[in-house]
Amino acid sequence: MLKHADIWSAIDALARDHGLTASALARKAGLDPTTFNKSKRITREGKPRWPSTESLAKVLEATGAPLSALVGHIDKLAAVGRSATMPLIGITQAGAHGLFDATGRPVGSGWDEIPFPAVEDPHAYALEIAGDTLEPAFRDGDILVISPSAGIRRGDRVVVMTVTGEVLIRQLIRRTARHLDVAALTPGQPDRSLTADEVAWLARIVWASQ
Repeated sequence: MLKHADIWSAIDALARDHGLTASALARKAGLDPTTFNKSKRITREGKPRWPSTESLAKVLEATGAPLSALVGHIDKLAAVGRSATMPLIGITQAGAHGLFDATGRPVGSGWDEIPFPAVEDPHAYALEIAGDTLEPAFRDGDILVISPSAGIRRGDRVVVMTVTGEVLIRQLIRRTARHLDVAALTPGQPDRSLTADEVAWLARIVWASQ
């Protein structure tokens, strides 16, 4: 089965074959330099955006690579994907220093892994709920899949990391350049209004094992 993530990763691999970044490959092919940016691979609604056949044809022409080179990369990635895993950490440990970069992507040590191949965002990761503080929305042992690249809209369930290391599981009410307002998912928890300076990053919950 042809997967969205495999095609984009194959484009990245083809760029590396020719000593190029994804942006440089786009320029070489006569495309807008942002055509292959990771931010362009997912729509604001969190849906996969596929590269056009015209873009692929221009890339192959510009590099002189045969179609089989691109297909070969896709085949290799698909084989890896059948046994792919995703980073996993408990929500109580997620606030520790050094586990995320400035954009909310998982880095560093301290992560476990779970099998979970069918995710479009290569930087997606999983949080495991501990305890009953998020019931009935989420229960002890539930797994949440977080996508740092997914678009976020009002009403989405999100993970908010504050600059002090506090991890909030909330629903987005409103987001502006200066403030972030999020609603509690469970009775008894307060809604929160944070300034932009208090927020390290924000990411959307795209799946939960309920």
